[in-house]
Amino acid sequence: MAKICQVSGKKGNTTAKYIRNQHSQGWKYKAPHKQRTQHPNLQVVRVKNGGTMVKLVVATDVLKSPLFAEVACGLRPVPKAWLKKPSYNV
Repeated sequence: MAKICQVSGKKGNTTAKYIRNQHSQGWKYKAPHKQRTQHPNLQVVRVKNGGTMVKLVVATDVLKSPLFAEVACGLRPVPKAWLKKPSYNV
């Protein structure tokens, strides 16, 4: 499963650093700074689309948005762009 939000298209951030402190080595040996990925906080949400239930993989900041709240309550239909499965398009 791709770690991409189906609504906003959020992906992982590759500019984060993993810093491990080296204790008792002095200033000669600096702590290594490795690249790491920060993944978005994704949740699986079930939304009613017409008469069927649809599972969406959604970031938590999208869950708080008023547009998603209208779709989840049934006041607005689920957009067709949200129903497509996300891919990295590599």
